Amino acid sequence: MESSHSIIEALVRKIKDEMFSSVDLYSFVSPSAYDTAWLAMVPDPAGGNDGRPMFGECLNWVVNNQREGGFWGESDGYGNPTIDCLPATLACMLALKTWGVGSGNLERGLAFIHDNTEKLLAENHGRCPRWFAIVFPAMIELAQKTGLEIVFSDELEEVLTNIFHHRQRILERYAFLHLAIEDIVKHLSEDGSMFQSPSATVCAFITTRNRKCMNYLQALVQRFPHGVPSMYPMDEQLIQLSMVDHLQKLGLADHFHKEIENILEHVYSHYMSQEQLPQQSLVPVQIYRDALAFRLLRMHGYHVSPWSFCWFLNHQDILTHMEEDCEYFSSVMYNVYRATDLTFSGEYELQEARSFARKLLEKTLSLGIRGDNVAMFPNFHALAVFDSLQWPLAIENELDLPWMARLDHLDHRMCIEQLCESTLNGLARPHFTVLMQLAVKNYEFRQAIYKSELEELKRWCEDWGLSNMGFGREKTTYCYFAVAVACSFLPHDSEVRMIVAKSGILIIVADDFFDTKGSLNELESLTEVVRRWNGKDLSSHSKTIFAALDNLVSGMAAKHLHQQGNDITGDLQDIWYETFASWLLETKWSKSGYIPSKHEYLDNAMISVATQTMVLPASCFLNPGSPECKLKHFQNGSITKLLMVVSRLLNDTQSYQKEQEEGKLNFVLLHLKENPKATIEDSISFTKAILDEKRKELLEHALMDDLDDLPKPCKQLHLSCFKVFQMCYNSSNRFDSNTELLHDINRPFIFL
Repeated sequence: MESSHSIIEALVRKIKDEMFSSVDLYSFVSPSAYDTAWLAMVPDPAGGNDGRPMFGECLNWVVNNQREGGFWGESDGYGNPTIDCLPATLACMLALKTWGVGSGNLERGLAFIHDNTEKLLAENHGRCPRWFAIVFPAMIELAQKTGLEIVFSDELEEVLTNIFHHRQRILERYAFLHLAIEDIVKHLSEDGSMFQSPSATVCAFITTRNRKCMNYLQALVQRFPHGVPSMYPMDEQLIQLSMVDHLQKLGLADHFHKEIENILEHVYSHYMSQEQLPQQSLVPVQIYRDALAFRLLRMHGYHVSPWSFCWFLNHQDILTHMEEDCEYFSSVMYNVYRATDLTFSGEYELQEARSFARKLLEKTLSLGIRGDNVAMFPNFHALAVFDSLQWPLAIENELDLPWMARLDHLDHRMCIEQLCESTLNGLARPHFTVLMQLAVKNYEFRQAIYKSELEELKRWCEDWGLSNMGFGREKTTYCYFAVAVACSFLPHDSEVRMIVAKSGILIIVADDFFDTKGSLNELESLTEVVRRWNGKDLSSHSKTIFAALDNLVSGMAAKHLHQQGNDITGDLQDIWYETFASWLLETKWSKSGYIPSKHEYLDNAMISVATQTMVLPASCFLNPGSPECKLKHFQNGSITKLLMVVSRLLNDTQSYQKEQEEGKLNFVLLHLKENPKATIEDSISFTKAILDEKRKELLEHALMDDLDDLPKPCKQLHLSCFKVFQMCYNSSNRFDSNTELLHDINRPFIFL
């Protein structure tokens, strides 16, 4: 394990040197075969009758970068061509034909077009993205004028006719796509580009011979002699934000705290002053960037307004454009939807954006759009491959299972597995090869730690008799799985994980003892013993439970005294006594038939769910840890109290049927009893509305520094605990099932 840690440290240093020092950010951006081919077609005005390309290096790139299958352009994660390879391949063939070079390349390109066009178009079920409907027919027309012998079957000709008609409708609607010469000059940017697009600028230059266009193209090739990107200049902050996003997706953020904070501070300093509405062609990129910046900044505690990316809601023309061309905006809407995961109370604009994004993503899924056929912003080497691999799986996962119900460690594994496949296919560039090596090593290092800790936890349970109580739920692995996977932000903090896991196991065993096994006398005696903290008069199961509890509490207190210099024994005992007392009260209510009001019930039930019993003692061992006073007082509105409430309501919305059958109390059932005219669906909706509001408050307390005086790691532990409850009770009671969590439980412990 020491060797693995050394390898990880060496890889981290290498990545910091290569990706975060004075590295060229554009080295992360993929060359565009389509745009490079267009520059290769530009004749040199000084060439006279000889006829030579102005940008010979672009022509050389085309000759040397044909794929093995005969196509040009990006492939999917498995090395297969995508629909964007059709116009890219035609453009590259046109460049070769223009200058009479690369006859072998031309033959292979023609074979690819003839063999694959029908198949690639069929994969879109007769639909094609708007960009494709504009570009592909134009490339076919140019190819035919240049003398390329492209022959399609009658069936394919019919499909192509529909695409040509689609193009005509688009051109009739969007006047800026067919500008007169004088209008083209008016639309040029200050740098001489047309919509920051190299290929569009080439067309503008060929039409106008504008000097500014030529200067832009010359500067572009000088900047990118080995293939130009599809957009230039790009927003460098967008590149940096995407780097941060993918470090988080791979589970590597804890190795790059300083670098990530530097990037986010820089972004935030520019982020608050929004620029004017961008050109129509740049709208997708800006929404993508703004949504990604909002999500990353808010996740790291920055105060950002939802309107910083929800501005598009106030522009009906943009909304209409996105609805009519949903596949082009799929990755944009995916980022918008992810940003709205971080909605705080009262942010109705985020709810509106979430509904709109969900509608468009569901439409995209219904159309069967493949991931490689949607616009990815920005197009970064292996990162674009990862996005493509995830589509439509990423959309389905996001819509089916909210972020709050997903555990980071499992998301990291999915990302690593997908990128590993692209690396095996030779698709990852040098930066990302090293990044993938680190991601795999880092994940497997954590796995080794987790497996060792799980074995230690099982031994502790056996040593203290908790594994063979003869009643209730045996959830040792469940508890550790939840803790290890949820607390991935604490990769090396074994002590905290073990405290939470042991506490969780004891809570389950004791709660089941109160629910199913113990007599009222036994439960009263056990609760009194916990109050006095003296178990000499106990026997049987009560003795086992208290002995294990005493071992846990005394061990924590001794460690804290040694590390921090103060004794928290009494505070720990008080927290556990309050929990046992709440279980006893519920038992007395059940046995006596007493029906409390739902508010009286919740005051006790938020304690009996025992989330505070797990997170507060463990918080004392974080760095920086919880102030001692937080073990004694749960302030109204504090993150701890919010955690207690939402955990209880989550449990009750999924367990009311079981508890109704067993004659137990439940918030959903009590609300129904207090409102005889309501249905069970009404009561569930009422409970979920409270839960939704409290969830937003909890999230705000967890992410914002000025709402709670707990240190950030303590608040992160609260949030992680809630995510475990959300995972277990999102759509059913998965925790009490013996099968529903098995797949998720096994994955963190199986090596990649």
